[in-house]
Order: sequence, then structure tokens, then C-alpha cells
Amino acid sequence: MLLRRLPFTSVVTLAMLVAAVVTGALWSSAETRSWYPDFAYGLPSIEHGRWWTLVTGPLFAVIPVYYVPMAGGFALLVGFTEWRLGTRRTMAITLGGQFVSVLGAVAFLQAFRDLGWDWADQVSLTLDAGASGGALAAIAVASAALRPPWRLRIRAALGVYVGVSIIYIGTFADLVHFIAVALALPLAGILVGERRGHRVGKPAKREWRLLAVTGLLLVTVAQAVMWFIPGDGPLGSSGDLATPTTEVAIMVVAIALVINGLRRGSRVAWRWAVGITTLVVLQGALLVGFLGFLNLVDVDASTDGVPLFVADSLLWTAELVLLLAANGAFRVRPDRRRGRPGWQRPQLDAAGARNLLRRNGGGNLSWMTTWAENSYFRTEDEQSYLAYRRHARVAIGLGDAVAPHGGGAQAVREFAEMCDSTGLVPCLFSVSAETTVITKGMGWQHVQVAEDTVVDLDGLEFRGKAWQDVRSSVNRARKEGIEFRLVTLGEQPRQLIAQVREISEEWLGEKGMPEMGFTLGGIDEALDPHTRVGLAIDADGRVHGVTSWMPVHGASGQVEGWTLDLMRRRSGGFRSAMEFLIASACLEFQREGARFVSLSGAPLAKSQQDAATPAIEHVLSSLGAMMEPYYGFRSLHAFKAKFKPRHEPLYLAFRDEADLPRIGIALSRAYLPDTGLLDLIRCANSIKHRISEPAYPVIVPRPVLEQAV
Repeated sequence: MLLRRLPFTSVVTLAMLVAAVVTGALWSSAETRSWYPDFAYGLPSIEHGRWWTLVTGPLFAVIPVYYVPMAGGFALLVGFTEWRLGTRRTMAITLGGQFVSVLGAVAFLQAFRDLGWDWADQVSLTLDAGASGGALAAIAVASAALRPPWRLRIRAALGVYVGVSIIYIGTFADLVHFIAVALALPLAGILVGERRGHRVGKPAKREWRLLAVTGLLLVTVAQAVMWFIPGDGPLGSSGDLATPTTEVAIMVVAIALVINGLRRGSRVAWRWAVGITTLVVLQGALLVGFLGFLNLVDVDASTDGVPLFVADSLLWTAELVLLLAANGAFRVRPDRRRGRPGWQRPQLDAAGARNLLRRNGGGNLSWMTTWAENSYFRTEDEQSYLAYRRHARVAIGLGDAVAPHGGGAQAVREFAEMCDSTGLVPCLFSVSAETTVITKGMGWQHVQVAEDTVVDLDGLEFRGKAWQDVRSSVNRARKEGIEFRLVTLGEQPRQLIAQVREISEEWLGEKGMPEMGFTLGGIDEALDPHTRVGLAIDADGRVHGVTSWMPVHGASGQVEGWTLDLMRRRSGGFRSAMEFLIASACLEFQREGARFVSLSGAPLAKSQQDAATPAIEHVLSSLGAMMEPYYGFRSLHAFKAKFKPRHEPLYLAFRDEADLPRIGIALSRAYLPDTGLLDLIRCANSIKHRISEPAYPVIVPRPVLEQAV
């Protein structure tokens, strides 16, 4: 499969390993072998007519440990390029980049050799091996095919790497790398052809922050490199500028703290960064001025390492200019109020959210936005809102924005701006396809995380063979004297409410896991006076099952439908209680004039797996299979198919893949706020030893459950 998809990368990587094994270079240094001058490239090889070294040199590494970054880096960088740009284009870019960068380095050294430049004289005598020049040229070109902000991230990383290495280390390989990237980046847009990514305007706040962080990282790495790996670079020996160990350690720790704050847009971190860079620039200017003064008064002053010192000072000066230019991207101020981002907007509470929801109407999940633990982002015109939970510095928007017709885009954009200005990572969870159109226009990505199941009530009759199971449950309930009641739970007798709580606690005890929250309500949410609760009760007043239904408001403010939330059945009670309760509720809501009911979406479950499913959806599918024995999401989804619903996908919308690890942590805390890491580890370990009863009353063949685990 890999050979067929990435033939060039696979063949070259395999050739490297075969050559290393055959020659013994995989376990002993190649540069100590007698054949090394005949295989390695460099100015001496070209001058002696060994042009074939341009082909043989890329197959070897100088020492065995270099095979890890050489072969591994080639496979990763060139493999990605081949996957994005195709085999023929990648071959041309990689081979051309390798030859041009090596010959460019040779020509540069030949031109400046014997001119009194010690570095050029020394490097012109060295030989090297490896295909890193071609690999870096390939990824530099492939960056033009990436969407923002990955294009900027890749190019910033390349700039940091080749800049630090050529200035402060300065080997022949570093010169090759610098030339490869310096030539490939300007030509990248032309070389990728029709695969070129779309252009963007001026950098957004997030990109300014990335540039500032990358620049500060560059100068910090430069200082560390000078201390750990002193070398004779083209501008002088970095050993002449070596900073004392204590100062290096203090600087690295301080800047690491500042970088973390800059990444989040902290105003305080920006001020510290400006202060540090200003201090270093002033120190450099004073030293250069002092040396100049000594020369003017004919006092001997050592100028060793001065060019390198000037280059180092110029890097700090460039970082200072960048920080000042990005001033507007760092507006996040510290907020001592726990859980309250520093964003000035009129406050909104649950009562106000209900009023806006009735006025504007909402989606099938919009009533969840009125639950107690949500925070609210209100738009500037005060006509719309987005409910969200804040965990791990992530603002998880819950469902579609509650907004007037056509106002959802404004709400989503203002929400993203709020997150950007307060250092939060934004995402929207369980949103409809309509919202993903908005986020896609903002450059966001999305992935399906659930599937809503909607039953249209117009003309619904449980007749015919297709409805036999549902109709049988209703008939059996009638025979066993079980009746259906649609009530407001909070108005019921205390004894009946106690039975409902008992059923829920019994269900939770059997699962061995805590009750999930966020988009999954419990008894407290069922006690909401605006929520309807269906009960299956026998002649003795014993409750066999319970369902809760949340209202779905239309644009006129009227309730147009109902969304299923809580589902619980008493162990040992009426086995078809859920079918009976849902069917009875559908008929009752139909009589009241509702247009539809939503059976809600089961997390991490959907009807079918697409052939071209993104990798992240495969990960979510595996997670759903792992959690199936405990929460039965897929069993629940299969159970709902009995009611012949239509399916509407629900998505997670996010800025880009770099946010996903933090979003995953935030979602786990939102769903399981009281579950610790050790609890999750214990449950994961016990999954392989336990297959529990499905969380909802549906018969699933044991082989299916075993396959899910």
C-alpha cells in the first residue's frame, strides 16, 4: 500500500537502508572508511572530477546515528510532499533541490576560498553525505500547497532551523540546507502549480502571535546553540560569544515563560518580551559603540567574533521590531475572576437565554444551552448568543448560535474574536451543517461527531410490517396494564420523583462509570418545568421507564418539536419500556400539533462509515468502540433506527488540527468533570475484561459487541 501510494519515497528510503547495510555504514562511521571520499560530495570531490558523488552521497549518512534524522526525515518530509504533490513533481523537486543546493554550496565555497575567510577555507576541505538538502527543498515547496496557518508554521520552522544552523554552527551541511530553503521558498508557488493554497490577506492575530513566538524562539535557540554546540560559523566562532551557564539557564527559563504567554496573546508577556529584547539590543549597541570608541582613540580592542555579535544583535533587533508591529495581537489581560474571560459584553443568564431562544428560535439541541453550567457569549447587538463551556483554556461552543435568521455568521465570528482576544481556543461542538458552512468560510475544519435522528410526525402511524416491533411494545404494555403519562416531573408527587431517581442511580451503578454531562442531561435537567417527561407506570404506581423531552422553538416562538434527552429503564421491569415510551410520546406530540421529534444524537456514532473518512474520524470511531461497553452509544443509535428517522449529521468545528489535543482534553472534562485520570485508566484497563449489558434496551448480537471491544 505504501509503495503504491508513495513509490519514490519508499524506493529511496529503502535504497538508503540497503546501502547502509551492504557497506556497514549502519553500524560504523562511514567517514572513517577508505571508500568514503569516492562516495561523499563536496568541493574536493567536484574538483577531482567525482561528479557521481552527487548521486551516491545522498544514499549515506556520515555516522550511524545520523541515519535516524536522514532516512527518517527523508521519509517524513518527502513522503508528505509526494502525498500532496504527486510522484513526478516530487521527484523533480527533491532531486533538483539536492543537486542545486550541493552545487550551490560548492560554487559559493569555490568563490570565497583563498580570500582570507577562515571559515570558507576550512569548510571547502570537508566532505558530506545525506539527502537532507533535497528533503528540505521538497517540504519548502510543499508548504505553498498548505492552507493557513500551516503554511506559515512550516516556513517559520524552516527559517528558524536553517538560520540558526548556518549562523552559529556553519558546517557544509548547514550551507547546503540554507541554500536549499533559500532557493525553494521563493519558487514554491510556481513549482506546486495548480495545487497552490489560496492566498490570504494580512496575518490575523493568531499568525502575528506565531511570528512573534517563532522569532523569540529563534534568538533563544541561538543562545543555547552557542553554549551547547560552539562552532566556527561564517561570521566567526560562537565560542567567542559564549554566555555563562547561569545566565543562559536564567534566560532560557524566563523566555520559556514569556513564550507561553505570547502564544496565548498575553499583554503582560508581550511587555516582558519587549523589555527583554530592548535590553539585549541596547547592550549590543553599547558594546559596539564602546569598541568603536577604543579604535578611535588608538586603544587595542579585540574584534574577534564582532561580526557574529552584530548578527546576533540584529536578530534581537528584528524580534523587537516584530513584537512592536504585532502590538495589536496581544490584548489578553490577566483576569482575577475565575472562569470569566476579560471580554466586555452585556451579561446574559439562563433566563435571558430562554427569552432570546423563544424570540429567535433554535435548533434541536438549543434547549441544552439553557442548562445551569453553561456560560454565554452575547453578540454586540444583543440579539444573539452562543452558549459555551470553558475547560483547559478551550471555549467549547454548544450547538448552533441562537440568532435571528441570517445572524448566525455574526455570532460565530464574534465568538471566535472573543476567544482570540482572551487567549482561549475556540471550537463549536454538535453543530449543524449550516454552521460548518460559516466556519469553513473562516478557514476552520470540521469532523462529524454524532448524528441527529429526526422523526417527522406529519402522517405518522405505526402501521404495517415495518413498525411491527414498535406496535408490539405498545400492545404488550396495554396487556400488562402499563400506561403512558406525559408530565412535568417537578409537579409530580415526591414518591414518584424518588422512583425516577432510583431508576437513574441503578442504571449508573450497573455501568461502573459516572454519569456524563454536557450534551447528556440527567434528572436535574429533567426537573426543568419547561421539559416534558414521559413515564411508563403500571397499575400499582411502579415506574418502569422514564424519558425526558426538551422543547424546540421555531422562529415564531412556538414549540415546533421536542428533543429526547434522558432515557432510563428499571432493571427487571417492562423490557419494551423505551419503545413504548417513545412511540406514545410521538403520538401525543402529534396530537398537540408538533411537527417532529428528535431522538437526539448519540456521541461517536453514525449510520455508516464513508469510504473517504478523514483520519481523525477513524480515531473517533475507535474511541466510540472503546466506550461502547460502558455507555452503549452505538447500541442506542441502532435502537433509534426502529423509528425510521432521517439523519442529520452533527459536527465539531475547530480552527486547525493543532488545537485538537487541547480540545480533546476540554471535551473529556466537559463530559466527565468529576472523573480523574486514574479513573479513566482503570476503566480503560477493565474494558478488555468486561462486556456489560448495552446502556439502552436493544438486543445486540454478542459477536457485534465483542468486535466493538
